[in-house]
Amino acid sequence: MIETGTLWTVIILLGLGSFGLRFVFTGLVGNRTMPDWLLRHLRYTAVAILPALIAPQVVWPAATNGEFDIPRAAAAAVALAIGLVTKNVLMAVFGGAATLYGLLYLLG
Repeated sequence: MIETGTLWTVIILLGLGSFGLRFVFTGLVGNRTMPDWLLRHLRYTAVAILPALIAPQVVWPAATNGEFDIPRAAAAAVALAIGLVTKNVLMAVFGGAATLYGLLYLLG
C-alpha cells in the first residue's frame, strides 16, 4: 500500500500539472488571436480523439471480456454512417446509442 504522504504528494502534483496545462491555453493564450495554421490544425482535434476513445471499446470491449460483440460493432457502424451522411455529431451519437441499447435488449 502507498504511504499517505506520497499519495497526497502525487495528487497535488497531478492537480498542479493539470491546472498548468489548462492555464496555458485559457489564461495565457485566451485573449490573443491564434495563427491560421494553428486554428486549422485544432479543428481536427475532436476528429482524432473521439475514434481513439471509441475504437478500443468496439474492437476489445471490456463488457464482453474482449470478445467480439455484434451490438457494439453495429452501433459503431450506424454511428459512422449517420455521421457521414448527416455531418451531425449528436445525431450520430444518439443513433449509435439507440442501436447499441436496442440490440442489447433484443439479443439479450
